[in-house]
Amino acid sequence: MFNILTLNKIAEAGINCFDKDTYNVSGDVENPDGILVRSASLHEMEFPKSLKAIARAGAGVNNIPLDRCSDEGIVVFNTPGANANAVKELVIAGMIISSRNIIDAVQWVNTLKGKGEEVPKLVEKGKSQFAGPEIKGKTLGVIGLGAIGVLVANSARRLGMEVYGYDPYLSVDSAWGLSSSVHRATSLQQIYEISDYITLHVPLTPDTKNMIDKSALAMMKENVRIMNFARAELVNSSDMLKAIESGKVACYVVDFPTHEMLGVENVISIPHLGASTPESEENCAVMAAHELIDYLETGSIINSVNFPEVELPKAEHIRICVLHRNIPNMLAQISAIVSKTGVNIEMMVNRSKKDNAYTILDVNGDVSDECMEAIEAIDGVIRTRKIK
Repeated sequence: MFNILTLNKIAEAGINCFDKDTYNVSGDVENPDGILVRSASLHEMEFPKSLKAIARAGAGVNNIPLDRCSDEGIVVFNTPGANANAVKELVIAGMIISSRNIIDAVQWVNTLKGKGEEVPKLVEKGKSQFAGPEIKGKTLGVIGLGAIGVLVANSARRLGMEVYGYDPYLSVDSAWGLSSSVHRATSLQQIYEISDYITLHVPLTPDTKNMIDKSALAMMKENVRIMNFARAELVNSSDMLKAIESGKVACYVVDFPTHEMLGVENVISIPHLGASTPESEENCAVMAAHELIDYLETGSIINSVNFPEVELPKAEHIRICVLHRNIPNMLAQISAIVSKTGVNIEMMVNRSKKDNAYTILDVNGDVSDECMEAIEAIDGVIRTRKIK
């Protein structure tokens, strides 16, 4: 029986993925094998030795201490793409409301309450102050062509925009999904110089923090409109406020409100609604549940942020799973210990991700506790597990 601890309200569709005969899922289980979490912070949490994996029902993992998890042999999963359509729809809405002054117009028309039969005439007289450009025919620059960026680029093309995408780390899967009519930008400078609208879809890293600063803004067109549905820290707030005040930026739409952006004219702060749809929450919960199930039952790792992806169908053999550092001679040491026990290695797969690596061995005989202890004693091995 596996214990799964839920630290937030998880969509029922995700909970229902767990076989009740195999899994005990609740918010108060002890000695959990896995954790399902959305936004709860785990940075101060002391992890029990039983914990093997954490699945975040969402893309960002800022609420999880990744380095500590890696050191303790806890695989951390996220759910890339599960909320992509929900975010895509809000980005498209953001571009439209940034252009057509819809929010200001709605607020203004509500001030006409009590004017009675004058309302139609007042509307016709006052509507011109809210006129704004169409997005059709304008140029959109998409920075980051992951699951969300690709959907935004493709949708914008269907709406008649000229779209340029920039992503030096474009994956094969994203390339396959990207419309052939999306132009490839060769640099951020190109995006900045040609775009009427810019949308950010990159993770927050030391390299991307404050990427939109005064030097980037200086390269942009006058009256550019910027969408930030990724992370607030990608944009230097002080520089953005100055660009808005000068008119360089016509509108800044951000889904991660900060105090300095609230109440500022031509800033539209949205209360982090990107993934706030029932469909998105279900998709994330289901994907996170299956990631835990696959890892706990077969050892396969899919969509981990701290260990490499290793997917191997489970056969009838005993399976040895080894999380270890990405250092030389590990495979030779592991296989030598297993061979000494007299069992044959039928299949072995090894992958690495930066400093961490993962090895799966399928063997055709029983594996003793002494064998597993000897593997775990190898310098650089973080954690071992035997799956029957």
